[in-house]
Amino acid sequence: MSRDALIVFVIWIVTTVIGLIVAGSMDIYPPVAAVEAEHIDQAARTLFMLATPVFTFVVVVMLYSIWRFRARDESEEGPPIYTHQTFAVGWLVVTSALAALLFYNPGYVGWQFLQRDPSGEIIVQVTAAQWHWHVTYPQYGLTVTSRPIGFERMEENAVLALPAGKRVKFEVTSVDVIHSFWIPALRMKVDAVPGLTTTMYATVTETGSFEEDAAFRVQCAELCGAGHPRMNMRVEILEPEEFEKWVEEQKKMMEMGGMGEDMQDDDH
Repeated sequence: MSRDALIVFVIWIVTTVIGLIVAGSMDIYPPVAAVEAEHIDQAARTLFMLATPVFTFVVVVMLYSIWRFRARDESEEGPPIYTHQTFAVGWLVVTSALAALLFYNPGYVGWQFLQRDPSGEIIVQVTAAQWHWHVTYPQYGLTVTSRPIGFERMEENAVLALPAGKRVKFEVTSVDVIHSFWIPALRMKVDAVPGLTTTMYATVTETGSFEEDAAFRVQCAELCGAGHPRMNMRVEILEPEEFEKWVEEQKKMMEMGGMGEDMQDDDH
């Protein structure tokens, strides 16, 4: 091993160790409110850990090469650098193997986990429209509609409520353009496509609300027009008994005409 290669190797090991420590100690994730969210967070941590040595290697080699092999004055050309065939082949093999590993896990394995149980104790039908959400609970005969107000100030009566401890099946569609149904606390997201019903499953585990953390919200994650940033809705995850009470309260409000207006009456 040449002197330059040895120096690069030592620097790479040191920066990789530091990077792994930093990546392992970062707490950048929103609250976890579903089994799927825990699995997705673990996949993200795995990607961070595997990407760290590759990233540090590229940066160390690049910076060391700029410093070590630079031209010393304007009239001098830097020394020629020739391709190292063994290194090039090794780099291709290692990175290809790493890509294949990630494709299998968390890629394929993670997808199979998220789709493991295509059923739901609670069905939530979501219809997207510029720029609000229509949420229907067919098992309860209840519909809740959001209105575009803003991110910090959302309509208080428009809430997507879910019971903790239940597996929820979301059936999502759109009446105009492509939107994307996303709840950060669940980490789950699915496109809302006109003329098509897409499905998403979440096994809810923890209670929470938008007042406690902004991750408890429905947010459109697909650019859909001028009102896109305001296309959101509060989310509340309640204990099963509280969820049942919430349903009864919302049904009473519907009977009084305060909630659940028909789609045809909305201004898009």
